[in-house]
This record gives sequence, structure tokens and C-alpha cells, in this order.
Amino acid sequence: MSIIHAIALTKIFPGPLGPIAALGPLDLSVAAGEFVCIVGPSGCGKSTFLRMVAGLEEATGGELRLTAPATSERPFNSMVFQGDSTFPWMTVHENVEYGLKMQGVRDKQRAAAVVEMLAVVGLSGFAEAYPYQLSGGMRQRVALARAFANDPAVLLMDEPFGALDEQNRVLLQEELLRIWERAGAATDGGKTVLFVTHSIDEALVLADRVLVMSAAPGRIVDEIRVPFARPRQVYELKRDPQFGELAYRVWQSLRKEVNQSRLAEKQR
Repeated sequence: MSIIHAIALTKIFPGPLGPIAALGPLDLSVAAGEFVCIVGPSGCGKSTFLRMVAGLEEATGGELRLTAPATSERPFNSMVFQGDSTFPWMTVHENVEYGLKMQGVRDKQRAAAVVEMLAVVGLSGFAEAYPYQLSGGMRQRVALARAFANDPAVLLMDEPFGALDEQNRVLLQEELLRIWERAGAATDGGKTVLFVTHSIDEALVLADRVLVMSAAPGRIVDEIRVPFARPRQVYELKRDPQFGELAYRVWQSLRKEVNQSRLAEKQR
């Protein structure tokens, strides 16, 4: 069953020299429980599409169908942004429970969910710490814990690890996979993830399917089904010769679009 279905979806923004076509026509479907990564050149509309799914942007044209699981009372989506999205005036515990509090979840249930998620992301000892006392990687783990604590049907992730160093990035990729696989085992149909990234390696490490977007206005120009079994270990996976072949295929699809995007930037 498709939980996200875009049909000829378009987005046009007003600009000082006239309308700017940011997206589309875009056609794609994401199945319930699927982990899908979107790669594409800067400015191709990846983040715009994510914001449309989140309800933060409205479509200019076409159709976006979002189908919540019929038996679920959980929220449809939670979003994790690039960089630090923690609330600096709240403790780690308060950050993680924020979404549950907004849903009106009772104190005891909320506290139990926070304790569980902090244990999952390895931050049990930091419940009363404030974000300024944490490293960048730890703050992103807080953001992950907050998103998963909400138990959404769909997790939307907009380059969440893009600002991190390589070591923390790899560790959090593995953390995300572990939490996602655990959540999938505990919920009917699993948890759906739509993940935007500029990194070809990251997309192949995480995804069931990689979608390559064109230069703006963004459309899907290639789809790669990732054949590697789960669970996955990042550097073990990268040793597989097939990983290199797939990375090259994604880059071949992407290279023309990146060059086109750069040319458009120079002409502006």
C-alpha cells in the first residue's frame, strides 16, 4: 500500500523576476514500511517535497495523497531537520517528550516513552542536560529520539547528518538503521522513512530504494532498488564490490543533473 503518492505534483514560488518552478511534475510512490532516499542537485526541490509531505508547503498543482494506516492512532509524520533542531531552553528529557506532550499523552506514559528512547539512543545519562552541554552528534540523537518517541507513521528526514563529521555521521547512520529496524518489528507494516541527502553513499547504506531527482524543477529521473540484506554495517557494506557499482550508477544518473544545476546558477 502506498502511504505517500505524488501525481504530477508541482510547486512554483514567486520571484523578483517572475515565477520560479521548483518542483515537478513529480510522480512517485512510497510504500508503508519502506525506507526511501532522495538524492539530487542543490535546489532541485528535494526539501520542498519533504515540506509538502509534512504539510509545511502547499502544492501549486497536481495531487499529493497521504494515506495514514487505518488501524493506527499515531501521528502521520515527524520531521528531523539538518543541523540542530533541539530547543535550547529545554533539557534533553523535555526535548524528547515535547511531541508527546503536544499530543496530550499522560505524564506516566510520556515519561516511560522518554526513558525508553533515551536508552535506545544511548543518552540515558543526559536526561537533565541542556543542548549546549552536548556535542553536535548527541544533539542529533536527541532529535532522533524525539521523532521516534512520537511514533509517527512516516519519518521525514532532511539531510539530518549533513553537518556532522564522518565518524559521527557513520555512527548515526547505524543508529538510525537500528532504531528503524526495531520500530518496524514492533509496528504493523513497519515505519516509513523518506530521507533527503546529498550523499550517494549514505543513500545506498540506508535505503530500500534510491530516487534520483533532476535539476529544478525536480522530477524523478532514476530509481535504484538497493539489494543489500539487513541489518547493515556501514563499512562492511562498502567493502562489497556491488556497492561501488551501484554508487557509480547513481552518480552517472546524477552527474548530468548536477552540471545542469550549476549552469542554471551561473545564469541567474
